[in-house]
Amino acid sequence: MKSPRYQPRRYRERLRPAAGAVFRVALGETDLWIHADRDLSALAQQEVATLRAQLQRRISECPEFLSSLVPLPQDEGAPPLIKEMLAAGRLAKVGPMAAVAGAIAEAVGRELLKHSPGVIVENGGDLFVGRDGPCRALVHAGDSPLSDRVALEVDAGGAPFGLCTSSGTVGHSLSFGAADAACVLADSAAVADAHATAIGNMVKTKRDIPRALAYAEEQPSVIGCAIIIGDAVGVWGELTIVGL
Repeated sequence: MKSPRYQPRRYRERLRPAAGAVFRVALGETDLWIHADRDLSALAQQEVATLRAQLQRRISECPEFLSSLVPLPQDEGAPPLIKEMLAAGRLAKVGPMAAVAGAIAEAVGRELLKHSPGVIVENGGDLFVGRDGPCRALVHAGDSPLSDRVALEVDAGGAPFGLCTSSGTVGHSLSFGAADAACVLADSAAVADAHATAIGNMVKTKRDIPRALAYAEEQPSVIGCAIIIGDAVGVWGELTIVGL
């Protein structure tokens, strides 16, 4: 769940792809860093406006959508964004707003993929990646000595994926845990975001890492997980942690 408070995303200063266009699109609480083959900022801005209108309409009609910390019933008549968030929340057993950043990143990314062969959308530490070849994502983990010194490497063979992060020590997302970073890899960014929240909630000390990774491994919709708390790190699945 997001609060309206904005925190500067200084880690973006290190995100400098060698080719293509990089641009930022911001509206309300949504603040996207986007890499594409060319500048598609106008299209991205239009898509963000559409998505946020859908989200605000849902919250106005159903205030529980904003506040619920538990899954809500699926609604087959809802717009795609809302259905994605509801479905992701049900998979991870959290409220639908736990998936909002990943869901918006993916919706924008998939729209831009119609106009660019490769797209990366970052939304406050939540990534949608649609491009060929391996991808490395810098891990910002607050005061951990590993923060900004390690990256997660994923090679999905060109298939789009989501890599999302929940933190109990960084940012304004609601977390009941103390992990500096709980990162989840999934085919869907909305699902990765929701599961990152659920897994982050489980990690209150270093001793919780094995249990949280075992939980991740049991989830059919999760294909990788990395957890950092202080100087401790645990990794499972189809991602690799690398030093920088």
